[in-house]
Amino acid sequence: MPPPSDIVKVAIEWPGAFPKLMEIDQKKPLSAIIKEVCEGWSLGNHENFALQNADSTNFYITEKNRNDIKNGSILRLTTSPSQMAGQLHERIQSSSMDAKLEALKDLANSSRDVTFAQEFINLDGISLLTQMVESGTDFGDLLSFTLTAFVELMDHGIVSWDTFSVAFIKKIAGYVNKSAMDTAVLQRSLAILESMVLNSQDLYQKVAQEITIGQLIPHLQGTDQDIQTYTIAVINALFLKAPEDKRQEMAHILAQKQLRSIILSNVIRSPKPINDEMAHQLYVLQVLTFNLLEDRMMTKMDPQDQAQRDIIFELRRIAFDVECEPNNSGSIEKRKSMYTRDYKKLGFINHVNPAMDFTQIPPGMLALDNMLYFARHHQDAYIRIVLENSSREDKHECPFGRSSIELTKMLCEILKVGELPSENCHDFHPMFFTHDRSFEEFFCICIQLLNKTWKEMRATSEDFNKVSLDFVAQLLNYGACNVRIMGSIPAWGH
Repeated sequence: MPPPSDIVKVAIEWPGAFPKLMEIDQKKPLSAIIKEVCEGWSLGNHENFALQNADSTNFYITEKNRNDIKNGSILRLTTSPSQMAGQLHERIQSSSMDAKLEALKDLANSSRDVTFAQEFINLDGISLLTQMVESGTDFGDLLSFTLTAFVELMDHGIVSWDTFSVAFIKKIAGYVNKSAMDTAVLQRSLAILESMVLNSQDLYQKVAQEITIGQLIPHLQGTDQDIQTYTIAVINALFLKAPEDKRQEMAHILAQKQLRSIILSNVIRSPKPINDEMAHQLYVLQVLTFNLLEDRMMTKMDPQDQAQRDIIFELRRIAFDVECEPNNSGSIEKRKSMYTRDYKKLGFINHVNPAMDFTQIPPGMLALDNMLYFARHHQDAYIRIVLENSSREDKHECPFGRSSIELTKMLCEILKVGELPSENCHDFHPMFFTHDRSFEEFFCICIQLLNKTWKEMRATSEDFNKVSLDFVAQLLNYGACNVRIMGSIPAWGH
């Protein structure tokens, strides 16, 4: 007698008959168990039957998954997957629209099961579905269930995405580009385009020729969160797979106020709560946007590059309202002394050659970009911070240069600049959809709050990491779009 662990007690259903209570010996071949069940109901040709889970999945029991059967499970005797696939393959070609629709509904449901999917695909079922789409004769529910079955079958990863024709891509893109389209068809079409782009570089090129961000924007302006989610997923896929030159072009479009405002007003600030999948897609869009900063973050400053050195001169000029001195004004020693004094006030570590402060990567040139943005766009606040710190005791000084570099590095770490999006993360920050230069603006908020917090705490240089990390984390949790900063920085989103 086999040990109890090999015996599973189940109930097995068959239409029109009372369920059978049965003990399944997991050591016996599945075909022998099916034969025994069929004989109990006097059914011949047992090879044409199979067992299914009698739950919402209706998945077939196979030798691979039979160990998942638990005591008390309810199973169903049903047509084998190969028989079912053959029947549905024939039924979906029926001349009767009603019969065809019922067959497509059954196909869409059955295709979630990988065992059935493999059998249907073996009958060249994918090609049959794509031909039906390309013919353009089906519409409404017929088309919706055709696309649903296609998506379910392709999700198993059995068939390569590289096999599809331009005609099929154009059809799917056409459904997305239409101003009025059945919701279910639009959902499936967006899902197909996303998968095409993510799974094939060749298909990315073809899809990118058919779909633009501008054509996707109207789908974000509705109230259907599923459509909005699929739309942002397609935008993310196009963004992720685009070559470098195209990615910068897409980033420029995404940074424009129109698209940001649409996402902010129709998605983030919608009365409907944001579901997990939408939150994930917004997180992915946020990460992909920030990853455009990676190149600057990983670029060291070249101390010999005059254009880069001129940025430091510009920081000095704005802070101290000085003109660039001609080469013959005073001795070289006097000018060097004056520069060294000013660079110390600006808070650089290397007072003689501050370009050396930007050779550490990360944050590289991104820190200098942030400093220049702050100096130009929030000039009064910039000058105030520099002058306040240059007049403090050395031990209580929060040097602008050093703190800007460390703060930029910290923001890159917290916001994971340069990292690929996680598949399971849903942490997006609404504030980064409120401004076309959101990273720089967030830096401007943080550098001011850092200076304010520093002053109130009478902190010393040893306290820098603790002070800055604490309030940056608080800002991200609270949402900088709700924070009004003193002086010239308005509330985010206004």
